[in-house]
Amino acid sequence: MCRNIEMVPFSLKDSVARANLYTVENLRPERETNMQNKMLSVLAVAFSIFLSFTPSPSEAQFRADDFEYGSRFKMPDGEIAEIWNPAKRKLLEGGPMIGGTVRATDPRTYCAMAAAGYDFVWVEMQHEATSWEQVARFWRTCPGPAAPGARVAYADEREIQHATDMGAAVIVVPTVDTVEEAQAAVDWTYFPPIGRRSAGGGQGSGEIWNNVPGGYRQTWNDNVVLLLMIETLEGVENAREIAKIPGVTGLFAASGDLGNFSGFGEGDAEYEALITEVVTATKEAGIHACAPLRWANRPDFTCFQAATEAANIRRGAAAEIQQAEEVFSNTGGGASSRGSSEAGSILANLTAECGSITYEDDCYSAVRNAATSASSLGAEDSARISRRVRELIAANPSQATRIRDIASGGGLDVR
Repeated sequence: MCRNIEMVPFSLKDSVARANLYTVENLRPERETNMQNKMLSVLAVAFSIFLSFTPSPSEAQFRADDFEYGSRFKMPDGEIAEIWNPAKRKLLEGGPMIGGTVRATDPRTYCAMAAAGYDFVWVEMQHEATSWEQVARFWRTCPGPAAPGARVAYADEREIQHATDMGAAVIVVPTVDTVEEAQAAVDWTYFPPIGRRSAGGGQGSGEIWNNVPGGYRQTWNDNVVLLLMIETLEGVENAREIAKIPGVTGLFAASGDLGNFSGFGEGDAEYEALITEVVTATKEAGIHACAPLRWANRPDFTCFQAATEAANIRRGAAAEIQQAEEVFSNTGGGASSRGSSEAGSILANLTAECGSITYEDDCYSAVRNAATSASSLGAEDSARISRRVRELIAANPSQATRIRDIASGGGLDVR
């Protein structure tokens, strides 16, 4: 018995389509596998490149903080650096270290100050228009006997390294208000490992100090003197922390600007409290307290800024004239006595400090001392001092009221 079989018409197109569908379905997994393999290959190459830029444990990145400073500039075992800086030597001996002040631009004037007996000479670079080229000529012409020094304008690499490379052995930095400013001053003053001073040569190391015992580079950090000036209320507030920074030799209590920034003056309780705070900071840190030379009678101060070259010229001229008048009188050529030597010294000091005022407080101090001393002199000498003070009042209208008050309060007749 035969079944009826339904016959489906043969179609070549349908057969080809089915064959293609079968082929695509079977090839799809293989294509996806190939794509995955390619992607893995790309990732592997990228990862190997990344690893090539990552230091292996055996090639760790350099860390400056982990580096131990070498011994190239250390003194040989058993030897200590010799102190060749006369200013530093004076401080180590207990002081007083005294620096004369130069504001002129003439090398002959500088040389006269350098040979006058000071421990160092403070060249004024903050308040004068003197160039570093001029200062270099000063120090090259007369490198001693006083140590070259400078008050730079601020705690800056250019300022301080100009000074040190030209030969300065004493660096004075004004208006230091913060620990950061103080650290910058140390950084640019000292060679490594204490600071960051560059070994750039210059006439300081190459000419002035090239024959110092032990070598300039090896002994510089032991010989340099770094004084930071505390001049503002912010500086006083931070003085204790500033004083503790390694490398700071001393703090300078800036008498004039502490009055400028506080609104009080010497003798006022508020002003004196500021000075006491600066001194306390130096004592706690074991460093030096510095001030104007007129404060040499105050306890705890061991380093001082003395008069300018102009004040010294006036003082010297006045003393010379007084001496000549005394000799003239004693020989019989004079009609009468010209007064005592003590009066002559007082007059010379008044002329030096008030004849052309650079630092007001120095002038006021001279007037105060003159008034005190005149009370123990004879009438003629006292009259001469009063007459000179009246002349100074007329010559200095901006300071006239203060000079008159000090003189009158001390008993001088300056009407």
